[in-house]
Amino acid sequence: MNILLMLLPISLVLLGLAIAAFAWAVRKGQFDDLDTPALDILDDAPAQPRAPAPPPVRAGGDGA
Repeated sequence: MNILLMLLPISLVLLGLAIAAFAWAVRKGQFDDLDTPALDILDDAPAQPRAPAPPPVRAGGDGA
């Protein structure tokens, strides 16, 4: 019976975390467009590769 006194608060904390995570995802727009990702797999055109990033510019001009 004592285990219920520990499991009940733990379950309520986990429920609160799950609700907070869901609210965060809704505010950040994770559920805004549910159709486009599912239809992207049906597109015959291959994805365009990204151009490589230019090398970083180093300070100093003598290369040492």
